[in-house]
Amino acid sequence: MSSLTKVQAIEKVLQENGGSANWQVIYDNIEKYYPNAKKSKDWEAGLRGVLYREIRQNTKRFKKIGLSIYALYDYNEEKQPEINDVKRMHSYIEGICLELGNLQKFETFTADPSAFYRDNLSLKNFATLDELPQFSYKDILDDVKRIDVIWFNSIGLKFPQKVFEIVDSIGTLTGAFNRSLQLKNFITDFYIVAPEKHREKYKQTINLEIYKPNKSRFKFINYNEIIAYYNTLLQTKKIESSIF
Repeated sequence: MSSLTKVQAIEKVLQENGGSANWQVIYDNIEKYYPNAKKSKDWEAGLRGVLYREIRQNTKRFKKIGLSIYALYDYNEEKQPEINDVKRMHSYIEGICLELGNLQKFETFTADPSAFYRDNLSLKNFATLDELPQFSYKDILDDVKRIDVIWFNSIGLKFPQKVFEIVDSIGTLTGAFNRSLQLKNFITDFYIVAPEKHREKYKQTINLEIYKPNKSRFKFINYNEIIAYYNTLLQTKKIESSIF
């Protein structure tokens, strides 16, 4: 195995993972095929440079299929789940929220690490935090750790900056509001991400007396909006990687 090049080693990791992987999977498995991969101080940047160069030079070995997901050139990526596929869309949107948070240099946490995201990857492959930081009292943390996705500041003490609750059914909306409001004493933004058909119920609920004082801290994003935003960023990154 030691005779493999870095390019070949990355290729092996992708093959081992079913044809696709994100950087965390590559980092965790690269030494199997390139034992000296982590010897240098900037080894992660070195691996990224190798893969980016292959894509930029169009060697037809690798391609970018997500904000932080790469695949073998002939890999057939998974199609986006249907909006009405409740179970799949829930974890799919969670994965998008994790990738977006990582892109913006936040530390990320999810309540569903074992859930499948896409293309042979689970949410645990994207969350940068395995455990919820102990930033408050246990009673608060016990509720907060059930929030779908949380972005924490990456510098200094870890405090929640943005939280995302994926509301795929109306019956879970109240719980999403209540869990978010456990963080009302922190400088945190609250996002309800749901199918468009739930917007009216969201408006009715946020105007109830119990939630009205914190109304300005909540924002509603529908599935199509966050997916479109993700895909726009992805296309931008693809163009950048082919030029720079």
